[in-house]
Amino acid sequence: MRVLTVSGIFAADHPPSSPSTGENETVYKLTPASRLLVGGEVLTTTSCDMSPTAHGMSPWMMTKNDDVYNEMLNEACAADSNFAMDTVLKDAGVAKIFSGLGSLVDVGGGHGAAAVAIARAFPHIQCKVLDLEQVVSKAPADGTVQFVSGDMFDSVPPADAVLLKISVKILRQCRRAIPSRDAGGKVIVMNMVVGYGTPDRIAKEAQEHEWRRIFLEAGFSDYKITPTLGFQSIIEFFP
Repeated sequence: MRVLTVSGIFAADHPPSSPSTGENETVYKLTPASRLLVGGEVLTTTSCDMSPTAHGMSPWMMTKNDDVYNEMLNEACAADSNFAMDTVLKDAGVAKIFSGLGSLVDVGGGHGAAAVAIARAFPHIQCKVLDLEQVVSKAPADGTVQFVSGDMFDSVPPADAVLLKISVKILRQCRRAIPSRDAGGKVIVMNMVVGYGTPDRIAKEAQEHEWRRIFLEAGFSDYKITPTLGFQSIIEFFP
């Protein structure tokens, strides 16, 4: 939502804090540009709601019951990973992040687009992909990476580093899977850090505060942010 707000698709309002909780929640609204996107009959007669309330389960669990949705979701994730990794791995600063690793697990890595890109760029790294059984069973196996069926919320295969999209609960499992910092252990997160590396100091401070809270809750001692593509960054979490 922050990216879309910066892009002018949405506008953000910041109402006063709630008297009961002392917290305030950002409220988003349409801009003239986004109003042009919601006209017409399609969005008024069809539903694109992917919330658990609408379907009785999370979007990720839907992959178990709907083969068409499973294929579409994994193709979309692969397209996103291919675009990001093609650019990210050409960055010299990013190369240093991966160059010292001997093994890596991509948690929730789908059909392995990101892991395959890393394995081809750094042949010395043994790459694994951890995902649900219904995902890895349909993944194209070419021997570049090893696919492991499992639940990231229960356990993560041991490795020098873990690559994932962020979640405090998953981070705790990843923390258990890696060695100490002195032994090269770390978790590598690819995510958007709005405002990092730009003159927007307010946004930068807010994001640093959010990441600090996340890594402390997950039991890490330090982190490092490396800006890569646009708002996309690589965050290294150290035990």
